Amino acid sequence: MVAEAKQNGVATMAGSKVQLMSVKRGEPTLVSPAEAACDLALIGDLSTPDPAALGQLVYSVPGAKSILEMPPMTAQVTRFECGGFSIGLAMNHCMFDGLGAMEFVNSWAEMARGATELTVPPFLDRSVLRARDPPVISNPHHEFEEIADVSEMAALYGGQELVYRSFCFDPDRLERVRGLALADGDLERCTTFEALSGLVWRARTRALGLAPEQQTKLLFAVDGRRRFVPPLPKGYFGNGIVLTNALATAGDLLSAPVSRAAGKVQEAVRMVTDEYMRSAVDYFEATRSRPSLASTLLITTWSRLAFNGADFGWGEPTMSGPVTLPEKEVILFLAHGKERKSINVLLGLPASAMDTFQELMDEI
Repeated sequence: MVAEAKQNGVATMAGSKVQLMSVKRGEPTLVSPAEAACDLALIGDLSTPDPAALGQLVYSVPGAKSILEMPPMTAQVTRFECGGFSIGLAMNHCMFDGLGAMEFVNSWAEMARGATELTVPPFLDRSVLRARDPPVISNPHHEFEEIADVSEMAALYGGQELVYRSFCFDPDRLERVRGLALADGDLERCTTFEALSGLVWRARTRALGLAPEQQTKLLFAVDGRRRFVPPLPKGYFGNGIVLTNALATAGDLLSAPVSRAAGKVQEAVRMVTDEYMRSAVDYFEATRSRPSLASTLLITTWSRLAFNGADFGWGEPTMSGPVTLPEKEVILFLAHGKERKSINVLLGLPASAMDTFQELMDEI
């Protein structure tokens, strides 16, 4: 299974022809399975994707100059010499979020196996998340605010090659990270996500050598399906997530233990209430703003997306993951291992900063 992070994509092991509908002309385009002159094993470990190779497994619309000239979803089936095959999907995030994509792929797999009823039928009425009229912006939304670059990060990124590495945290190592976040007693409890997010936010800040007065921002998505009042219907086919944020100066993060950063992640999760989410919907309706990524780290979590269970009739996929590398502001959390209990942390940094980040991770 393979996925494209640019538009949001996924792939899984299956084989058949895929019918695509062109949004621009409304004419169906039949995409036959592609052939790869190699064995599936040559794809290797997806913990650090090779876009040049994996990108060939995802259909690219010829001549498309913008996302408006591309279908909301494309699919490509590639058969390998060994008899294995992949399904590469490119999906527009306007269709759904990660959980919605996972439910779509799993439903597709159920239908491919001959199911007459879906385990999770899609709920298609998006009016449940319609903005209020008039909009009521009742909360601050710092995720959209610009931050001044007082550390000259633009020069750092522009002057060095971007190096990508993946860092594996097995269950024992993840427990050590939680232990670090709880060690000084400032936090009574801490989830693995909160501890790991705080750790990498702090480590990346140090690795980049940010000025103490540099304001930094952490962005990550929270699933709002059960946080809305009432909760979104099961199978909601759309975006049920909301971006939340944590703010701190570099000096504040680095002068305190990991618990400080993990605590700020906790606070960011805690503030995602029904009113906060509806305020965010109204804010976007009123401003059409996009989140600012200046001096920002965006953590994207794939580790809870169970694409590995999508059985199209040939058994579960042997692997799944993105086909593109994250942008410079993004860190990916990817599930790793047969039981998916480990997490791979994938990111790109300027070469000198990556060396420092590597040293900090080696200390864990």
